[in-house]
Amino acid sequence: MAGERVKLEVRKRDRRGSADARRLRKEGLIPGVLYGKGKQPYAICVPERELRRVLTGSGGLNAILDVVLEGQQTTHASILKDYQQDPLRGHISHVDFHEVRLDQPIQAVVNIQLVGEPAGAKEGGVLSQVQREINVEALPMEIPEHIDLDVSNMAIGDTLRIADLGAIEGVTFLDDPEETVLATVGLPTREVEPEEVTEEGEEVPEGEVPAEERPEGAADQPEEPAADAAGSSGTAEG
Repeated sequence: MAGERVKLEVRKRDRRGSADARRLRKEGLIPGVLYGKGKQPYAICVPERELRRVLTGSGGLNAILDVVLEGQQTTHASILKDYQQDPLRGHISHVDFHEVRLDQPIQAVVNIQLVGEPAGAKEGGVLSQVQREINVEALPMEIPEHIDLDVSNMAIGDTLRIADLGAIEGVTFLDDPEETVLATVGLPTREVEPEEVTEEGEEVPEGEVPAEERPEGAADQPEEPAADAAGSSGTAEG
């Protein structure tokens, strides 16, 4: 389970807009918003190094963050609700934190991790992970960091769905347990070699040597006419 609370100190920011956001990022700060239930949202920024520290901890993206505004004593139990990434560098460029009540369930996205090697893989089968994330509902402190799916008993042709995960105490699966496929083991795909074609794109008849592979001058020599069975033309029979 996530079950971890991590303190994160953030700063208020007075100005908004793309220009101010770029300035903050150059200073190593990530702009964001802290949303509270029934409260005015706070425009904030957080040091990138601190943000990386809390999001790569044991609680992962589902960790409970005790957000503290710089200069204040009040703690805001929050979760990372959304984030944006730079399309080129992949760095987080914006974050949204939502304040939560620890005694009320919330919805979250949890990763599925495959465990083991399928028995069918030893027979040439190929394991495919169809769904990597599922939606769950639980109390904030009960949201799993990830869910393990044992695939070691899968044979060729087998399929595992959410229903095969088994019950997790305090966690409700929101996706259809019978329809949501998580993993399959199928037969390997056979590669079909394309037929040889000439430069003009025409297929080369079976047994015929392509023109480019014939000896020099062979392509220009006409075929010798077949001799008539009764003899050559113009020759009188004796």
